[in-house]
Amino acid sequence: MIYRTAEDWLGSEGKRVLLFGMSGLGKTYVSNMLREGGNWFQYSIDYRIGTRYMGEHIADNFKREAMKVPLLRDLLMTDSVHITSNITFNNLAPLSTYLGKPGDPARGGLPFAEYQRRQDQHRTAEISALRDTAHFAERAHELYGYTNFVCDSGGSICEVVNPEDPADPVLSDLAGNVLMIWIRGDESHRDELIRRFDRDPKPIYYQPDFLLRVWSDYLQQEGKPADRVDPDGFLRFAYARLLDHRQPRYAAMARNWGITVDAAQVAGLRTPGDFTRLVAEALEQPR
Repeated sequence: MIYRTAEDWLGSEGKRVLLFGMSGLGKTYVSNMLREGGNWFQYSIDYRIGTRYMGEHIADNFKREAMKVPLLRDLLMTDSVHITSNITFNNLAPLSTYLGKPGDPARGGLPFAEYQRRQDQHRTAEISALRDTAHFAERAHELYGYTNFVCDSGGSICEVVNPEDPADPVLSDLAGNVLMIWIRGDESHRDELIRRFDRDPKPIYYQPDFLLRVWSDYLQQEGKPADRVDPDGFLRFAYARLLDHRQPRYAAMARNWGITVDAAQVAGLRTPGDFTRLVAEALEQPR
């Protein structure tokens, strides 16, 4: 780790961190707070994925749908209109929409093979965006003069690395440049995340073997062909299983590559100073 002790952390002139954990536990909240309240540069992995690495896929998908409308087709063919996405740190809907969900096309589902293809695109993009972290940390300091740097990672970071491999290339890159901090939830957070997801299921990236397993289980449960299942039903079915699948992977990342803070503590943070103190306390804990 780039900071071994609380003294290292508190005495550093520039602080560099990466936040990881399930979406909804405070990564973006902390990142926004740091950016707005102090000399912190915010680097969003999902934003980088959606703009740099999957932006063309997303825009082409919009154009593909627009070409089905005769008026828009004519305008596109004559370069009379321009179609692009408007992704922001706090609105990643274009990326989610492109990633999609498998199942009945009449209910917004994708054929499973196409869904797998987009999942694979996301995996490649996420790895590339994560490996850009060091570049952006240096760029933020050298070009813009930011002293501190926070990387807001996606919830699927644990799916594209092997936290038990001491030579994992992505984690080696990250750990050499940022302090990796797991925001850990408890059972009450798990229940709330499930309730929230049930209300508004959103597309997610899954580790390929896990995806095949839960997709097979869902098809068996429903007793329907793949192109007739409810896409949102599948997402809800997979979500609680996904939480249980990711928890030990996050724990291994924290144990082998970083530190842990609790989501309840994160919820109480109000200033960058609060965050600095919380990280110092975590660094003092036995690992």
